[in-house]
Amino acid sequence: MSKSVVSTEGAPRAIGPYSQAIRAGDFLYTSGQIPLDPVTGELLRGTIEEETRLVMANLAAVLEAAGASFSRVVKTTIFLTDLAHFAAVNGVYGAHFPNEPPARSTVQVAALPRGARVEIEAVAYLGT
Repeated sequence: MSKSVVSTEGAPRAIGPYSQAIRAGDFLYTSGQIPLDPVTGELLRGTIEEETRLVMANLAAVLEAAGASFSRVVKTTIFLTDLAHFAAVNGVYGAHFPNEPPARSTVQVAALPRGARVEIEAVAYLGT
């Protein structure tokens, strides 16, 4: 099995010892994306919808760097610091998966890096 690092300037640089994504065979495993501005590296402090839109834009940039898109995503995990945001996050997230949405888990966590309120990771299938 081949394994390679996927990296793009279109998403925030890793803030620790990890890659934005790893392609392993026909699968792409993304690291979780939080609402960091890819240019400044600053955390967006806005509404939960605005933060989720930036998370999804960052995730889209990583997928694109691997030659993929949301249509290739087979599994996601959403991490929220407050499940009261579930419906608002779901609205933004769902717009990216209008047909055949991927499998998904959503969990509430005590904290996320940099004080983020939402983080999303994905697995995409890149085969034919």
